[in-house]
Amino acid sequence: MRQLSFLLVIAVISLVGCRNTQNGSSSEQRRGSGQASRTTGWLMSDMEVFGFTDPQYIEQQTGPGLVFVQGGTFTMGRIDEDVMRDWDNKPRRVTVASFYMDETEVTNFDYRQYLAWLRTTYPNSPEILENATPDTLVWRSELAYNEPFVSNYLRHPSYSNYPVVGVSWIQASEYCKWRTDRVNEYLLIQNGYLTFDAEQQNENVFTTEGYLAGHYQGVPGDRDERIRWENGLLLPNYRLPTEAEWEYAALGLIGEADGELLTERRMYPWSGSYLRQEQGSGKGQMKANFTRGRGDLMGMAGALNDGADITADVFSYQANDYGLYNMAGNVNEWVADVYRPLSPTDIEEFQPYRGNVITEYLRDGEGNMLFDEFGRAISDTIADYRNYSDGDFRSVQIEGRDWRANQPETGADESETTQFMYIQSDEDGVINSAISDRVRVYKGGSWRDRAYWLNPGSRRYLDESESRDDIGFRCAMTRLGPPSVTPSARR
Repeated sequence: MRQLSFLLVIAVISLVGCRNTQNGSSSEQRRGSGQASRTTGWLMSDMEVFGFTDPQYIEQQTGPGLVFVQGGTFTMGRIDEDVMRDWDNKPRRVTVASFYMDETEVTNFDYRQYLAWLRTTYPNSPEILENATPDTLVWRSELAYNEPFVSNYLRHPSYSNYPVVGVSWIQASEYCKWRTDRVNEYLLIQNGYLTFDAEQQNENVFTTEGYLAGHYQGVPGDRDERIRWENGLLLPNYRLPTEAEWEYAALGLIGEADGELLTERRMYPWSGSYLRQEQGSGKGQMKANFTRGRGDLMGMAGALNDGADITADVFSYQANDYGLYNMAGNVNEWVADVYRPLSPTDIEEFQPYRGNVITEYLRDGEGNMLFDEFGRAISDTIADYRNYSDGDFRSVQIEGRDWRANQPETGADESETTQFMYIQSDEDGVINSAISDRVRVYKGGSWRDRAYWLNPGSRRYLDESESRDDIGFRCAMTRLGPPSVTPSARR
C-alpha cells in the first residue's frame, strides 16, 4: 500500500514537472489558453472550467465615425480678452486622458436613422418618437422668412449632410445611448454571436446592458456562446464629451508641439490668429462658418466669404490637427458638463468634469436586473455631484443647511433645496438666475456667432431641455487601456 502511494506521488510530481517544462515560467511569456498562470501555475485552459477566460490583449476598436484623440496636458480656459466680463473661464492647467470623438457633428441623416428605428421598434409608444424628434420650430422667426427651414431642414435630402439642430441636451444624450446599442449589436452579429432580429419590439429590444445581464436573448448566431464584457468585443458607451475633452480636441495642440514644448498657444482650432486662409489655392477663404459682421452671414454674391448662409456640410472647411471638422463655427455643440461660473477653479487636475450623477441598476430579490417595458435597464441615483461644493460665492445660500439634501422627506425647508441655490422666482419684477443643476455648457461658436465665440475656451450655457437652430452635438467615447494606440501590449 505504501509502495502504491509512493508511486502515485512520483507520478503527480512528474506530471507537474512536465507541464512546467512545456509551458515555462518566464515572466516574458504572455498568458494564453495553453500557458500557465503566473498567479497560480494552473493552465489557463483548466481555469475555463471555473468560468474564467483570459483573452489576449485587445486593442480597442475605433467605433464607427470616431477618430482617436491622444490625451495630454493643456491650459484650459480663456485665451482672448473676456469681452463679456463673465469671468467664468479662468485658465487652469489640466490633463485629459486619451479618448475618441466624432469626426464631424451628428448630421440630419444620422439622426433620421435614429428616428426611423424608434418608429419601427416602438409602434405602440408614439411618445418615444415624439420625445426624440428635434424641434423644427427653432427656425421660426416672427420677422424672417424661415418657414422653408421649418419644413425641410431636418428631412429633405438637400440637408442630409448638415448638422442636426433643434436637439436638446437630453435628446442628444439619448441618441448617444441608442448609438451605443446599435454599434454593439452589430458587432455581435458581425462576429457570429447573434443573428439580426428584425422583429424585436417593445421590451424585447437589444440593449448592451440587457444583453450582458442575460435579459435579451435574441436570435443565437453561429457561435453557441454569449459574450461577456471581459471578452473585450463590445465597445464602451458613446456619450457627450466633457467640456475639457471638447476644448482639448478643438485646440488640436499637437500641431504646435515640439516634443513637450508648446511653441504657440492657439486662439482657434488652427494655427495663427487669422480667420482666412493665408496661402494656397484657397487663399482668402474663411476657415469656419460664422457671422463676419452685422447682417453679413455669407458675403457678397460671387465671392461668398464662408460659403454658407446658415449651417454647412459637416465636411466643409479644413479639419484640425486631430482630423476633426468644424470644431469652430457651423453649430455650437453640447458638452456633458453642468455650468457653473467658477468651475475652472474647482475641477480636478485630471479628467476635469462637473456633472457626475452616480446610478446603480435596480435588482429583484434574486439579484436580477430589472427592465422597463421598453427593454431598458432601470437604475436608481445613489449620488448626485452636480451641486457638490458649489464654489460659486454669488449663490443665494452661503451658509446654513445643506442645499444638496433636496428631498422633501428629509424635512429640509423648501428655500434650502437645490433649485433655490440661485434666485429663481415667479414673482413679477424679481430677477431670476438661469443657473441651476439643469443648465449645460455648449461651446464652439456657430453660423450665427461673431468670431469671438469660435475660441474653444469660451463657454455658454442653456437649460438641458431647450434647443436652438445653432446648437448641435457630436459624440465621444472613452479610451480603454494605454493612452497611445498600440498593436500589442505585454500582460
